[in-house]
Amino acid sequence: MSGTRALPHRKTMLQDTPFKLAGRTFKSRLIVGTGKYRDFAETRKAVEESGAEMVTVAVRRVNITDRAKENLLDYLDPKRYQILPNTAGCYTAEEAIRTCRLAREVGVGDMVKLEVIGDEKTLFPDVAATIEAAKVLVKEGFKVLPYITDDPVACLKLQEIGCVAVMPLAAPIGSGLGIRNPYNIAIIVEQARVPVIVDAGVGTASDAAEAMELGCDGVLMNTAIAGAKDPIAMARAMRLGIEAGRLAYLSGRIEKKLYATASSPITGIVR
Repeated sequence: MSGTRALPHRKTMLQDTPFKLAGRTFKSRLIVGTGKYRDFAETRKAVEESGAEMVTVAVRRVNITDRAKENLLDYLDPKRYQILPNTAGCYTAEEAIRTCRLAREVGVGDMVKLEVIGDEKTLFPDVAATIEAAKVLVKEGFKVLPYITDDPVACLKLQEIGCVAVMPLAAPIGSGLGIRNPYNIAIIVEQARVPVIVDAGVGTASDAAEAMELGCDGVLMNTAIAGAKDPIAMARAMRLGIEAGRLAYLSGRIEKKLYATASSPITGIVR
């Protein structure tokens, strides 16, 4: 309309710092696993819907080494996605180190997710063995992302060793319980000089949002998406949960109080 003055542009979204990991910048803070899907085709659809740019692959369970057989890398292009080999299924430091070396030999890269399981029932990590393996791998030039308990001291030790991130669990792997100890996660975030990525135990989008609201840099999940009734829809829900949680963290939530605070001012009330 003639004579109408355009409204000034208003910035509606807070500026975020980029998610940097081992020298690479990622737009998505969601990392997804590639196990437990019906087939590689469903895996690809879920990863695409999640918006993830990094996917983790269990080297001992998923084929990424034999090009003569159906190979996950035929469905997920390494030029598009950062492939993060992991040592799932390893119960000793030696097994984990050997698996990482195998992944590097076949050309997957030197960024690895380190898992050394200490208990078959809970699948909790063996902290001592994880630290032992991390020391060796860091010395060999690997960029190590260790799966670890939600223990601030263990996370500090792994950071000091030279790991490029720490990955405290939210709850037991595949449990879907969500973050059981948000206070420990908050301490880990506060003291960290490397990215903190919550790994294991996430069940739904609100769990992912909570991790981001605590100030974590990212969330890694597999079962929560692959085990859902509709994995593709859940992948999108997780993507939105990550985005919402991060924005809420940047926005600065209100302080929790015991008593009510009126939403409207009490001055000038007509009596």
